[in-house]
Amino acid sequence: MSGRPPEELLAAARAEWARLEELPRPLKPRERLAIPPQDMPSQDPLERAGNMREVALGYYAEQARVEAERCLQCKNAPCVRGCPVRIDIPEFIAAIAEGRMAAAIEIIKRTSLLPAICGRVCPQESQCQAECTVGRSLKSVEKAVAIGRLERYAADWDREQGEAQIPETGPPTGRKVAVVGSGPAGLTVAADVRRAGHEVVLFEAFHKAGGVLVYGIPEFRLPKAIVRAELDTLQRMGVELRTNFLVGRTRKLADLLEKDGFDAVFVGSGAGLPKFLNIEGENLVGVYSANEYLTRSNLMKAYDRGHAVTPIHRAQRVAVLGGGNVAMDAARTALRLGASEVHLIYRRTEAEMPARVEEVAHAKEEGVIFHLLQNAKRILGENLKVTAMECLRYELGEPDASGRRRPVEIPGSEFIMPMDVVIVAIGNESNPLIARTTPGLEVDRYGRIITDEQGQTSLPRVFAGGDIVLGAATVILAMGEGRRAAAAINRLLAAGDA
Repeated sequence: MSGRPPEELLAAARAEWARLEELPRPLKPRERLAIPPQDMPSQDPLERAGNMREVALGYYAEQARVEAERCLQCKNAPCVRGCPVRIDIPEFIAAIAEGRMAAAIEIIKRTSLLPAICGRVCPQESQCQAECTVGRSLKSVEKAVAIGRLERYAADWDREQGEAQIPETGPPTGRKVAVVGSGPAGLTVAADVRRAGHEVVLFEAFHKAGGVLVYGIPEFRLPKAIVRAELDTLQRMGVELRTNFLVGRTRKLADLLEKDGFDAVFVGSGAGLPKFLNIEGENLVGVYSANEYLTRSNLMKAYDRGHAVTPIHRAQRVAVLGGGNVAMDAARTALRLGASEVHLIYRRTEAEMPARVEEVAHAKEEGVIFHLLQNAKRILGENLKVTAMECLRYELGEPDASGRRRPVEIPGSEFIMPMDVVIVAIGNESNPLIARTTPGLEVDRYGRIITDEQGQTSLPRVFAGGDIVLGAATVILAMGEGRRAAAAINRLLAAGDA
């Protein structure tokens, strides 16, 4: 991330493309390795910290073609092995390099219905781009071919052409599948099962569909119009959507199979139960889970003060506890809601942060203040409201089960930080509702549903995937789980065993 203005990036890309057009084809590997990586144009940091518009502006056409020319078109395609849904990455990138955009998006949509979403929020640097031969040759994953940005470019091009083409569906089979939860795993299952010709009903507990895509990820990272477009495509395929339907309360899971005529059920209800530190003061007014804070802002649009009636604390000094993508989202949202100072508290160093490098960089550029090797000991208040936070300093010890060095408290290092709001962003656990209301459904000690490698649970005809199985994971991993489960459901229904 260079911070160069968009117009400067465009001029550089045009010059580079003109140079490449003069070279004899095909380009040699050393010539491809010499092509400079293309930075993503973005809003100015000071300007974007005050609005909810998308930060990353997307590649210009010239940038996309230059970046695509960097691909070595490896015969063994290691990048595909790193993709949980196995997109044919070299093929779609070759199409972009040749200017065949319709072909590029068609290739992507063979295996992914959500390219505009995945291109924006998936951690490609730890998946497909981590395996990229270009990045390995240049000894930096940051110099790998920007697969995610190219996927986003192709998807955005497709959307700009008008109404997206509806994926083909098979002839009606007379079979009916319930999908519980409309997050990434549920959307993937709904698409793949509907493509096979089965009837699909998608159940969503909230009043809006999309799961974590609409309540968890801020507008400035994932515009909700993109999620709505993907949902519209599903409905045009014939998927029925029922909102305000809480499986386990509105209807028990067993009733869907035994009384409502469904032949199979997929549970993709996510991990929406927030974790807390269990420290003194967490019950004070002004303490939020990141889940609640982001839901109020994203789903209920609390940031739109002129129109929304959703209450949210207007704070001047905000502390966010955690170091993942959700913590970055919460911190950057707090800035946009008017906080004069946002402090991110993390008990390890930046090297151990699970958040994407790009999200950390964007948070710093926008003014989030990082406090590393620190954590909250207790939250202080007056008249039941947050006024301050007592913190401890840490040092790193031996690695723990995650492979990261364990943070160790430094005795006597306590200090006080004045605060108005504290947001706890240390992860989520599985909602226990479905497990508690479904006898015989096996879960582990964390409440996650236990499945086999195909997504089959302990109950016949009941499958599960995504965060309810993995714990809090990424969009693309949830989609990968959904693809496997959908394939198993389709096999089950084709065999007539349901």
